[in-house]
Amino acid sequence: MRAAVTAYVGLGANLGNPQRALQQALAGLAHLPQTRLLRASRIYRSAPVDAGGPDYFNAVAELATGLDAFELLAQLQQLEHAAGRERPYRNAPRTLDLDLLLHGDERIDSPTLTVPHPRMGQRAFVLLPLQELAPDRVDVRALAAVRDQRIWPLPPTSSPA
Repeated sequence: MRAAVTAYVGLGANLGNPQRALQQALAGLAHLPQTRLLRASRIYRSAPVDAGGPDYFNAVAELATGLDAFELLAQLQQLEHAAGRERPYRNAPRTLDLDLLLHGDERIDSPTLTVPHPRMGQRAFVLLPLQELAPDRVDVRALAAVRDQRIWPLPPTSSPA
């Protein structure tokens, strides 16, 4: 087994019961092989960015994992599939979206995976919850650039962890 690295996963949903989907996804993350769920941010509600449909509910999870980035991606896609995720077109509304944002300090650029996530610096719904867990991994200039995106945290009783 390889040494555990810290990975950050973005969670999002805007179909069905999105808050419940995020809570179930966090439970699923906690049960992945060679992986521990360390913490999760609050849940945020945000307007769609480059997408249509109802508002999204988003969070970020911090994991300690012995899975390599590609193995972790495969596990995330299995959780999405189990939640009824369909991909009829790019940026379609979804029951669950799990994005591998960071995997240690790795830099990966392959046809199936790019880490760090290529658009995370353009999305308030990623940056604000990530900042809760790892402020040193969020560039303040990126935060300033997304300050006009509509996003707000839900009350603490709605938090997944």
